Amino acid sequence: MAGWGVFFVSLLNYKTEKYVIAENRKIGILFRLYQLAVLGYIIGWVFLMRKGYQEREEGIQTSVITKLKGVTLTNSSETGVQLWNSEDYVIPPSGEQVIFVVTNYIETPNQRLGFCAESNKVPDGRCQSDDDCPEGESVIAGHGIKTGVCLNSTGTCEIHAWCPVEYGERPTEPLLSAAENFTIYIKNFIRFPKFEFSKSNVLETSDDGYLKRCSYDRVHNPYCPIFRLGELVGWTGYDFQDMAAKGGSVGVLIEWDCDLDKDSSHCNPEYSFTRLDMNLNNSVTPGYNFRYARYYKHQSGESYRDLYKVYGIRFDIMINGKAGRFNIIPTIIAIGSGVALLGLQEDQNKGREDETPRKEIQEKGCRERKLRQKCG
Repeated sequence: MAGWGVFFVSLLNYKTEKYVIAENRKIGILFRLYQLAVLGYIIGWVFLMRKGYQEREEGIQTSVITKLKGVTLTNSSETGVQLWNSEDYVIPPSGEQVIFVVTNYIETPNQRLGFCAESNKVPDGRCQSDDDCPEGESVIAGHGIKTGVCLNSTGTCEIHAWCPVEYGERPTEPLLSAAENFTIYIKNFIRFPKFEFSKSNVLETSDDGYLKRCSYDRVHNPYCPIFRLGELVGWTGYDFQDMAAKGGSVGVLIEWDCDLDKDSSHCNPEYSFTRLDMNLNNSVTPGYNFRYARYYKHQSGESYRDLYKVYGIRFDIMINGKAGRFNIIPTIIAIGSGVALLGLQEDQNKGREDETPRKEIQEKGCRERKLRQKCG
């Protein structure tokens, strides 16, 4: 029982470390340099660069609205003069985070359901006899269903399809070359729910005519979300007319890095632009294209359509963001980590310093023993 009493009493004792000063300049200089390095890391990197005193949030909530404006005329041998506005060249027309702008096209007008020759560009549609065109079999990568007849005049199978099938070559110069002067309006709303902070990339102003006359400029007009397509593509390092002929894909990245310890006017959008598709001259599928049709009906009830193979530029609008605000908990954690690093080095130095007096005590004891033996 007495042993347990001593143990519990010892728990109430207060212990302190014993330090011995070692007059060694090399060790002292290294120790101070280490302290300076730790302080520089805590103040410079943890607090100033990484803002370790802030609570962070990267779960940004965002919404994007897009609109395009611009009108141009095209003149092709198949359809003659056509007027194109945003309802015709923007897909989808509602304006989303991913939009496609038509810059070039191949049109096959007045297609009707019937029987015609398959294109000789389709390998599975070529034939030498009727046996090469089994009735009811679809043409692989073709336009219709085989009827069982091989047309000697074309060397291809007869098919049941929308006729005539797609024909023509892609124009080497973009038919909608004037699209570089079209403008795209990108409206972006963001919200950081943890901090209940919201903002938009559009200037807050009572001037109704501001958006009608402004154009984006990183220095002078960072809150004007209207971009000229030719300039936007140019910021990726590519020429608009070259991309418009075959099509391509452009990424528009909007970065929000908000320090909420400052005024909200310091939370500004940062734009960057890059080409996303592989620009390879030897690629078998260069650029970006797809097909769609416009359907009509005669007064007699017969349906027909105009087929378009369109080339253009796809714009992918991507939003990233993070925000931070002062919080005592990450501040204490950052300071505590720095104090722990300083304490670790002090313990190591104390261990080295304790060796010196221990050696001195041993040498002193040896000298005293020798002196007593000599006197005796």
